[in-house]
Amino acid sequence: MRYWSIVVTLGVVLLLIGFLLGVPILWSIGMILLIIGVVLWALGSAGRAVGGRKHYY
Repeated sequence: MRYWSIVVTLGVVLLLIGFLLGVPILWSIGMILLIIGVVLWALGSAGRAVGGRKHYY
């Protein structure tokens, strides 16, 4: 499993929990993780080195 997919999944889960329970901090953290995961996915799929590594396994 790729790191970006873990980050995106965790972001979506936190967004849902924050929305359903009405906890704004979980909503905010989920949104941040979701954005970071999408950026990592976009950079990785474009063939760019992310975090000093060409490929993550």
